[in-house]
Order: sequence, then C-alpha cells, then structure tokens
Amino acid sequence: MELFHQTSVLDLFFRRLQEEELQLRTSSLPAIPNPFPELCSPASSPVLSPGSLPPGDPTTGKHIVKIFSEDGVGKVVEIPADMMARDLCQLLVYKSHCLDDNSWVLVEHHPLLGLERCLEDHELVVQVQASMNSDGRFLFRKNYAKYEFFRNPLTFFPEHMVAWCQETNHTIPPSQLLQNFLSTNSCPEIQGYLYIKEVGRKSWKKVYMFLRRSGLYCSTKGASKEPRHLQLLADLEDSNIFTVITGKKQHSAPTDFEFCIKPNKSRGEMKELRMLCAEDEQSRTCWMTGFRLFKYGIILYQNYKLPQQRKPLLSPFSAPRSVSENSLVAMDFSGRIGRVIDNPVEAQCAAMEEGHTWRKPKNLSFSSPCVILWVIHIAQLWYYGRITREESHRIIHQQGQVDGLFLVRVSQSNPKAFVLTLCHHKKIKHFQILPCEEDGQVFFSLDDGVTKFTDLIQLVEFYQLNRGVLPCKLKHPCTVVAL
Repeated sequence: MELFHQTSVLDLFFRRLQEEELQLRTSSLPAIPNPFPELCSPASSPVLSPGSLPPGDPTTGKHIVKIFSEDGVGKVVEIPADMMARDLCQLLVYKSHCLDDNSWVLVEHHPLLGLERCLEDHELVVQVQASMNSDGRFLFRKNYAKYEFFRNPLTFFPEHMVAWCQETNHTIPPSQLLQNFLSTNSCPEIQGYLYIKEVGRKSWKKVYMFLRRSGLYCSTKGASKEPRHLQLLADLEDSNIFTVITGKKQHSAPTDFEFCIKPNKSRGEMKELRMLCAEDEQSRTCWMTGFRLFKYGIILYQNYKLPQQRKPLLSPFSAPRSVSENSLVAMDFSGRIGRVIDNPVEAQCAAMEEGHTWRKPKNLSFSSPCVILWVIHIAQLWYYGRITREESHRIIHQQGQVDGLFLVRVSQSNPKAFVLTLCHHKKIKHFQILPCEEDGQVFFSLDDGVTKFTDLIQLVEFYQLNRGVLPCKLKHPCTVVAL
C-alpha cells in the first residue's frame, strides 16, 4: 500500500513538472552558467530540462552498429539515425529470443581506459557511437539496478550524504526525496569525502566534494561550502559518468570503488578524465545515481514508467514468455496418436506431470551417478559452470547488485559440490551446495541435508519461492545471451 501511494504521488508530481517544463522552455537561460544556483532565484537557475538535450539527426539514412555479447561475439545491426538505446535493446531481445523483462541495457565499454557505463534509454545510439574512441564498443547485457532507485530511494541516498538548502528537522519520506531530485525548483546536494587522482601523477588526494545541478565541486578548505572555497571539477551537461573496472590495477586506486567523469568531447586521454574513488559501494552508487538524476531529471522517470505502461496484462500465476515459447502448443502422447491440448488447465496439469516425471529420482549412488542428474542444469540461465569466485563477483557487479541476484557455479574446493552466489544488501555471499546420499539415492542440499532436492533445478525453484536458510529469496538469475 505504501509503494502504491508513493507511485501515485510521483505520477501527480510528474504531470505537474510537465506543465512547468512548457513554461521553462519559453524562458531563456543566462549566457554564463551560474555555478551556485542555490544562491539565486530558481527561475534564473541554469538547470537541465528535457528540452535542453540535443536534437536527433533528422536524416533517415541507415547506420551500421556492432554489438558484442559477454562472450566477445559481435553482431552487426543496421539501424536508423534516430534509434534510441531502448529500441535497439528491444530489437536485440527479439532477434536473440530472450525473455523481455525490461532489464536489458546497452553498455558503452572502453577496454583500454577500463571504463563502462549503461546508456540511458532515450540516448541516440548513433550519436553515442560518433563520440566514442576507436577502441570503444557496445555491450548487450542485463542490469537489474538501472531504475532501482525509483523503487527503493532510501537505500541509494543515505541521510548523511544528502543535504537540502533548507534543512528539515524530520526524515524526508521516499516520495518527497525523489521529488526534490526531479524538481527543477529545489536545490538538493550530495556531499562527502572522495579520493581524486591528481592530474599527471599516480597519487590520490582525499577532498570534500559537493554534487549539484550545476556541476561537481571540491572544497579547497576542509568542508567549507562558501563560494570562494569551491572549485568546479566537472560540468554535468557536457560529461558522462563511468564505472572504472580496472581501478586498483591500472590507476593504483586506494579502494575498489572507483568511478570517472569523462567529458563528451574527450579524445580518450587520461589527463582529460576526472578519476574519483569512494570509500564503499553505497557511497559510489549514491554519487553516480545523483549524477544521472541531476543531469537528466524527469527524463529518467519517463524512461522508468514507459515499460510499465507498455507491459501487457499478465496473470499473477504466469511468468512472461519469450517469442519462441509463444509459438509452442501442448501435446498429449499418452494414447495411440498425439493430440493438441486445447484446455489450458489440462495443459498446465500435463506440464506439471511431465516435469515431475522428468525429475523423478532413480537408483543413484556415488559409485554410479546418473548422468542426467549432473547435466540437467547445464542449459539453465543461472548456471555458469567452472568460473572462479572473483569472476562470479564481477558478473554480479555488472548485472546490478540488487537483492536476490544469483548464479550457480561449480565449487573450486570440492569438485562434487556447487556454490550458490547471491547478492543481498549490496554484499555478495556464497553458499555451498553439497551432495548427500540417502537410501542409495543422491540429493543436493544447502542446509546439511535438512532440505534435500534431486537436482539443482528443484533446489533453485524452491528457494525462488522460499527463503529458507538464505538471507533473501532468489529473484534475478544472472543471464548471458548469445547474439
């Protein structure tokens, strides 16, 4: 009920902002941007609005774009000049027969610089490609956390990092927190200590910084907010924010939570980049999410709501199916001839019976294990086989670090066991799945044999419905698609 109320409040707020936007478009902005908009009236503050984004290419010519999957395989796609990242993801989902759950993203990846970022849904792919260096490429992957801050804003913006021009004596509710970030009439601010890499050196310096609509500033005197002590580091309108994937190794960063602000007209030289480093993952997420909200504002909320408006009505007991699955029909081969099952209830019962028959355990033992038992899960999206612990961490980080994000891999310490890698509260935890024998049959268990399953598929399906010994249910499988 609280989430529904929060969404309805945001919808009303969104409609009011659209009316204000029409008025703002008719007003002219000052020639020289004011770096301290909170010191002047909101009407004269140089803030971003949806109308300030550059227009798309009016030409109708086709452009060639190459998209890579996580395994390095590329796919060439011909797209129009005005195709947005959202539409290209929809096209790739259709061509790859993936499950369309609105969590696929296009990633701008720079391997030499060790940088990557998710394109916003409204960005024009051709324009982004034109601004990329020769080593840059597009990746197609999952990211469950792209709009998670709209659903759980308090986890993204800790109170000690968010300051308002007019301080309040009470805790701000989630809906009001988002309104302050989206509204052009408010002056929110993110503040805190960050490490910054000194230009031309390998050393890092810890300074107090402020993120506002007008840009990113650092204080030259402690945590002072006085204008004479603030130095502009980056203009949000002319820059993009990237995650650094080779921080400690390439840049000798003090922590693993590095990010970077890259000017749009950068030629890819290190001296043009603003390398920053946070103390922990929550702080880095707060700075990067605030950057996106300040730069794009209400456009992000439009991107978040659009898939929900297009989403077809589904039964609460049926999961969305891919295009290839919709072309299948239920068949009954129990008689002398096969027949098509038209009754949906009968078809569901037949599918459940077939599933139970398929997973019915046979006489299994450690001396003569059944081959099916050990390979039935290989085709599952969440199974990654023999990957290292570090590789599983990298995959979880790439796909969003939301609660319930998981994968299953082969244990490195025990070749007969498996490991469930699960994300909870932005922390990655590992749970060993051990085989156990009972009455000559082999089972798998997460809790030392208290709850036993005949195969990994049954185990995963159980913990998708029940938390059990886990900190949360399994919600989002880590997925890699082959283009």
